[in-house]
Amino acid sequence: MPQFLSRTATAASIVEALKAEAGTPPKARASFAKGRCVRGTYTPSDQASEITKSRSFTKPSRVLARFSVGGGHPKVAETDKLVLRGFAFRLGSDNQRSEIFTQNAPVHFARTLDQMLAFLKARVPGPDGRIDAAKVKAFSAANPETLLQANYLAARPLPGSFAGTTYWGVHAFPATNSKGETRFIKLKVEPVGGEVSLTDDEARGKSADFLSDDLDQRIAARDIRFSVMALLDRNGDPVMDVTVRWPDEDEREAVRLGTIVITGVEGNEACDEANFNPANLAEGIGHPPDEIFAARRAAYAISQTMRG
Repeated sequence: MPQFLSRTATAASIVEALKAEAGTPPKARASFAKGRCVRGTYTPSDQASEITKSRSFTKPSRVLARFSVGGGHPKVAETDKLVLRGFAFRLGSDNQRSEIFTQNAPVHFARTLDQMLAFLKARVPGPDGRIDAAKVKAFSAANPETLLQANYLAARPLPGSFAGTTYWGVHAFPATNSKGETRFIKLKVEPVGGEVSLTDDEARGKSADFLSDDLDQRIAARDIRFSVMALLDRNGDPVMDVTVRWPDEDEREAVRLGTIVITGVEGNEACDEANFNPANLAEGIGHPPDEIFAARRAAYAISQTMRG
């Protein structure tokens, strides 16, 4: 077992560590505290039922969604490219709903719950308000897989628009189609108009809230469309480790499940009341088998309670 890890992590301890690491205000979300709630529509493709029988993916529906910026502070600067961008969305209606969380990196920052807790604790500021750089360096050396997400973000330019960002579901979802066949898929949400990014010089001229401002302009111009893609598994793909990608993932066979169109802004209370929980999945999309996903249901509920 890697250095620094102990088998004591719980969903509650993860939420506490997220808040301690970020110095989160009491009523804020433990993670992805800064965000905008939006609405839209989902239209399935003709191929969706070949991958899943889930009515949330095979039937047209309204969409409630939230674009967000990672971290536990609601005023985080949107010019920091090392901070994750998130896109959570709810498809379907009544008891046939699926709630999906995606982010602009294809991997998570920890393989297990214990590793996630240790990662966060290593970054909790001391009494002087500063992070112990030596502690973080030692942890990273002992747990190199925890650098993979940050390395991915660092190697890419700053996202220039929520609407022009590719988002990934880092988990492997078991999907059962209309014929009763089950296979693992990963979800990838691609902007129809292509990615939008900024150079370092362009980023320096942007405000701390430039993504939110851009979102308003694009919604007004009816300019936000995403393709919801399913990457198809192959024998031997790692489905338990969310810190690694499937081999040749960028060139992997993919099927378009449908299209999301964002049509308007909702009050943030609409997304707060909805209590997005990625464990809510309509029949035909199963729970991923990895340890991180298993902890998310309880963690989301705990965080929601703390915001109440």
